[in-house]
Amino acid sequence: MDFKECLRGRRSVRKFKDNMVEHELIEKVVEGASYSPSWKNSQIVRYIIVEDRVLLNKLADDCVMDFEHNANIIRNAPAVVLVTYIVGRSGYDKDGNFSTSKGAGWEMFDAGIASQSFSLSAYAEGLGCVILGVFDEDMVSKEANIPEGQKLAAILAIGYPDEEPTMPKRKSVEELVSFR
Repeated sequence: MDFKECLRGRRSVRKFKDNMVEHELIEKVVEGASYSPSWKNSQIVRYIIVEDRVLLNKLADDCVMDFEHNANIIRNAPAVVLVTYIVGRSGYDKDGNFSTSKGAGWEMFDAGIASQSFSLSAYAEGLGCVILGVFDEDMVSKEANIPEGQKLAAILAIGYPDEEPTMPKRKSVEELVSFR
């Protein structure tokens, strides 16, 4: 699959088959995502794979701010990926001060790039994935025991797709670009 085919073909998959995803395949996806660019090559993003059904149900029941759509996706997924980042590295100089006016915003920027790379890598390996953004960060962090010094950026549901979503309408290039 070439790069444009991967970009155009990847869809947010919200329904998954019951099959568990092999750890070796998830590691292959993470390896692909590891090539994501990051602030001064800080490589701050980490991936916590949650497969434990009790914890998945706890996340679905208590941690998605009563957003039933996300709860159902998590309940249906064989696994979710907690995308975290190491706090205090991306966007900072060695003396602990911010390098730019974006401040700590570079942390989420790096996590966003890595999440997209993870999604594309998953698609290239035959997996479906969706990035979930509605969740209670503190509750998820507590329930999943996210390591100290790391912060939760996103939750990705992952598995073998049990649907083929159609591509939503895209904005035209003319709407997206301006030249000066």
